[in-house]
Amino acid sequence: MSPAEDTMKQAVTMPADWRDFVALTKPRVMSLVVFTAICGLLAAPGSIHPIIGFTAILCIALGAGGAAAINQWYEADIDAEMKRTAKRPIPAGRMDRETARDFAVALSAGSVVVMGLGVGWLAAALLAISIFYYAVVYTMWLKPRTPQNIVVGGGAGAFPPLIGWVAVTGDITLMPILLFAIIFMWTPPHFWALALFVKTDYARVGIPMMPVVAGEVSTRRQILAYAVMLAPIALAPFFVGGAGMVYAVSSAALSALFIALAIPVGLRRAQVGDAMKPEKRLFAYSILYLFILFGALVLDRLLAQAGVIA
Repeated sequence: MSPAEDTMKQAVTMPADWRDFVALTKPRVMSLVVFTAICGLLAAPGSIHPIIGFTAILCIALGAGGAAAINQWYEADIDAEMKRTAKRPIPAGRMDRETARDFAVALSAGSVVVMGLGVGWLAAALLAISIFYYAVVYTMWLKPRTPQNIVVGGGAGAFPPLIGWVAVTGDITLMPILLFAIIFMWTPPHFWALALFVKTDYARVGIPMMPVVAGEVSTRRQILAYAVMLAPIALAPFFVGGAGMVYAVSSAALSALFIALAIPVGLRRAQVGDAMKPEKRLFAYSILYLFILFGALVLDRLLAQAGVIA
């Protein structure tokens, strides 16, 4: 047992309350997961019974929460040494690791079973893959071993709209794959913008995030490169006929602003004592970008159904 683990074990003096269990699911991250899943469901052709649709979204949320809880259980000793994560339930001593593990497994397994029985087994299989991808492939394998962890591991967060789409249609076509690809390409510039201003935390615990291993200059160049590569992928749903002009205009404008905010990050060579404002602006905007982009996709679909646009 490491010193951090020993300290956490000694610090647990009272049972965790409901807020600690909620914190294990990373609710702020889950909000984006749930939103993109809802957008995938609403943008899909066809219809779904409201109760089945609600069940699908609930299962996606619970699965994402379970995967996040597995992440916090597995990385509790690392979280204890990082300023950004030290107040999480396990490192702060409000919950023991065994309770967190059991809660995580119950959420993960339960979400997959309910999805299979209530919605469909293809959607359930994709949900199971997404949980495994985040909890095992990313958290346990990629993250501690390679600076490409976010590039490859970004697939974990790209599953929700694909699952939402499959819940309605029962099959996988080009459009949900494109929605997956958008989030997959969005993840590196989004996360590396954050990693630039918390890199000392990652360096302290030996996590090989890109800014720590490759340095700031290389990371900044890659942020800008991914921002540029994201733009045509974000427009692809329009070009393949899966979305209309409302989405196309929104996507073009949003991506142009994304690139504009990435340019000062990408061209910067050293931190200048301004609290890394360009990086923080890009990180904040990247979250807004995904919300508005997927919202525009749903709006486009609803207007087309209502006959407002062709």
